Amino acid sequence: MTYSEDEVVKQALVRFMDQLAVGNPQRNAWYWGWNLASDPCTSIWQGVACSEDGYVEAIVLDQSSLCGTIDFTSLCKAKSLQILSLHRNCLHGFISKDIGACKSLTHLYLSENNFSGDIPSSLGGLENLHWLHVANNKFTGELPNMVHVPGLISLLAENNKFSGEIPDFDFSKLMEFNVSNNNLEGLIPDVKGKFQLDSFSGNPNLCGNPLPMACPPTPPKKDRESIINSLAIYSGYALLALIILIFFAYKLIRKFKTKKEPLIVNKKEVTHEPSGVTPSEFSFENKSGIEMKSEYSMTSLESEMNTSTLVVLSSPGPYALRFEDILRAPAELVGRGMHGSLYKVWLDNGVFLAVKRIRDWGISNQDFERRMNKISQVKHPYVMSPVVYYCSRLEKLLAYEYMENGSLFKMLHGSQSGQSFDWGSRLSIAANIADALAYMHEELRESGIAHGNIKSNNILFSKNMDPCISEYGLMVIENQAQSALSRTRSKKSNNVVAHGAYSTFKVDVYAFGVILLELLTGKVVQENSGFDLAQWVNSVVREEWTVEVFDKHLISQGASEERMVNMLQVAFKCINPSPDARPSMVEVAAMTISLKEEDDRSSITF
Repeated sequence: MTYSEDEVVKQALVRFMDQLAVGNPQRNAWYWGWNLASDPCTSIWQGVACSEDGYVEAIVLDQSSLCGTIDFTSLCKAKSLQILSLHRNCLHGFISKDIGACKSLTHLYLSENNFSGDIPSSLGGLENLHWLHVANNKFTGELPNMVHVPGLISLLAENNKFSGEIPDFDFSKLMEFNVSNNNLEGLIPDVKGKFQLDSFSGNPNLCGNPLPMACPPTPPKKDRESIINSLAIYSGYALLALIILIFFAYKLIRKFKTKKEPLIVNKKEVTHEPSGVTPSEFSFENKSGIEMKSEYSMTSLESEMNTSTLVVLSSPGPYALRFEDILRAPAELVGRGMHGSLYKVWLDNGVFLAVKRIRDWGISNQDFERRMNKISQVKHPYVMSPVVYYCSRLEKLLAYEYMENGSLFKMLHGSQSGQSFDWGSRLSIAANIADALAYMHEELRESGIAHGNIKSNNILFSKNMDPCISEYGLMVIENQAQSALSRTRSKKSNNVVAHGAYSTFKVDVYAFGVILLELLTGKVVQENSGFDLAQWVNSVVREEWTVEVFDKHLISQGASEERMVNMLQVAFKCINPSPDARPSMVEVAAMTISLKEEDDRSSITF
């Protein structure tokens, strides 16, 4: 038998896994399928993805209850390794200088562990690194100097114990940056207007924009230097005052010369400034009056306006929606994620919008616009249609009608833990969501637009408690990182395989199967402890304890065990490890709706 990686690399990877699992002997390398008798690329090494020519390029073991240390000396023997993701474990210890040997590394995700000590300077020599996430650990010392890492686009280091000054990163390229809640000090570098207060807060000794605390002036070394510095400062003030006067004069002249023009809002590009709204007013304001500005600087936004696009696809009320309505509306920040923020926006006509502000999404403006326009043309009562979208070089905005009754996740796993969520309601939701997904798949198959990220958090309830699928078509699994991550999901029943072309339509089928498991079990898909729902259900069923998987509240309500088992069989078809073996969403919808109709007939007969 021939192996893609040589024996030295295999031995090193097994040592690496053994060190990760120290303290948990039941989850050693053998538990994960990592052993010298097999091959990481052709056998089942859980969490490992390989390149087409058979070299390890990704290791993804998030939320896997790993409580050991990282042996970078062994890990970096895998010279093709590009992605290391160990997010949300209980790993500890130091990051050794040997990490500098992982020259191909592009993604390093170590957030939410117990790492400590200084980050070695050798990390700054990883010239291919793009994503560095080390948040929520106990790191000390200075932030890594990444001046020799030209492609860095994301650095998250919040909630540690870093000290010293912030290095002068290339903020023009950074799309994500957060160093809040550390012990940093000194002047904040010029961040090009891209990052706001929440990226730096919680550092008492930091000063300068965007923090409210100004930096104290540096004391002069000599009297002569003091005089020269004073002259320079006062000259600067005078020049600044002159610039401000010229700016306001320009604005006054422009105001009197500009004629008010009505906006064309129905599927038209807005490429001029609306009357009374300058580019610098592109912001949201919450109830407390705290301004939450777009991450543009005023200069960059003005330069972008001629090439940016705001398209109104529909109006969520009896009145026409205008550009000004969104820009001027008060808003409340209700959520923040890896790729942006979510706001609840109040329009003057009493309508609420959910505005998603997207950064670093890995999708081009052209593809984003194509997707939104296509999706807006396909209507289904249980799929939320986009109302407005906005594109620019730096970010995107996407607005939906606000859903006031929360998500399926909250209903299942909220404070009541699904106690009032009976079998009939769960089956009805499953049937409606299956029907909606099947319809969208059929209508958008030629355009290649699947949902890509269907989960209980993305199923929201309208004011009539109808389930509605949100964020359809936003997730695009095209870039190298996502492809590698998806290939790691080929090892166990809780994962997805990518053979050849990676099909997001089949990903949707798998994800819907997981939602069925949530409805049947009442359990969370994957908790911080590393519990994996699909794997757990499979293991229980293998032991012929099928009834043990079902939510105890459903059992106590007298739900039909036979019909729950039938739905469980549908779920198993959906989460088949082989995408080709999974049914289409049309077939899944037919099976789920049939179960719903059977249950309805049984209720009438009873």
